[in-house]
Amino acid sequence: MNERTPWKPVLDPGIDLRGLPLTPEEGFVASRLDGATDVHGLSVGTGLPPERIEAALEKLVSLGAVAPPEILDEDEPAANDEPAGVQRKLYETTLHQLAAEERAARAKAAEEPELSAFCFDPLPAVVHALLENPRFALAQARLVATHHRTPSGLEALAARAAFAADAGVRRALLRNPQLPAALLRRLLGGRRLLEQHKLVVSRDVPEQTRRAARELLRTRFATADADERVEVIMKTEGRCLTALAGLPIDGKTAGLLCGRTYTSTLLVQNISRWAAAPPALIAHLLKQELVRRSPSLKLLLQRHPNAPTEPRR
Repeated sequence: MNERTPWKPVLDPGIDLRGLPLTPEEGFVASRLDGATDVHGLSVGTGLPPERIEAALEKLVSLGAVAPPEILDEDEPAANDEPAGVQRKLYETTLHQLAAEERAARAKAAEEPELSAFCFDPLPAVVHALLENPRFALAQARLVATHHRTPSGLEALAARAAFAADAGVRRALLRNPQLPAALLRRLLGGRRLLEQHKLVVSRDVPEQTRRAARELLRTRFATADADERVEVIMKTEGRCLTALAGLPIDGKTAGLLCGRTYTSTLLVQNISRWAAAPPALIAHLLKQELVRRSPSLKLLLQRHPNAPTEPRR
């Protein structure tokens, strides 16, 4: 969010609010989101103070019910990447020499270029002070998300729903080696399995974030509906099954998988290595034209522990 373009939250049309754990107030705020009204307008229209609107939006964002604003494409570099070296130099040569208390006091009322320079400060207290500065906007939020290195400072930044919803801030937080697991769950807990899997296999995030994302994916898979389970299996060509080892699937998921026609060799190979693949699915795959024409695929499936027993002649 910045002063020129305030965040105007909008509901994800694919989300069913009735199935989300919302309080009556959060549901009321959600019902007023139209994509054309900013936080101030929502406060006026609902009669709720801005801080309660922010709290409701934070909950809705964490559940994936509010779509992030289209401010920055995930592959687009952050707007402040280029001058970051100048801002860092200002901090290291001038501001860093000040006492911690003075840095926090100055950050609360700083203007550019000091405002962005203070985003390189390692103290959480300075981050909290920056967040109280009315000039602090998305450009600075992206700098903090990229360069700050304490979990508490990152938590404070992401507590602002408008910043947590920004694609550039989210991307920087996920790449930050100090991202706490609890914050990762808030950022991705309500996202679809397919999006969570992308983080599990991403080479752009630290190893500890991939591990935490893997646990999040497993937890989410265990409670996801059948259609979403099938979606992640099919669209990743079974690559997700490595991270889901040991997790069973229900009868509805198995039934949906058995209703598909399989034309991907990689998908069949990955399912053949999935110990939890139900007997009905293995039997279904053995009947596929792709498998019938491939002795190697047929052998892989026949070796599966849930493969049907060959009838005696």
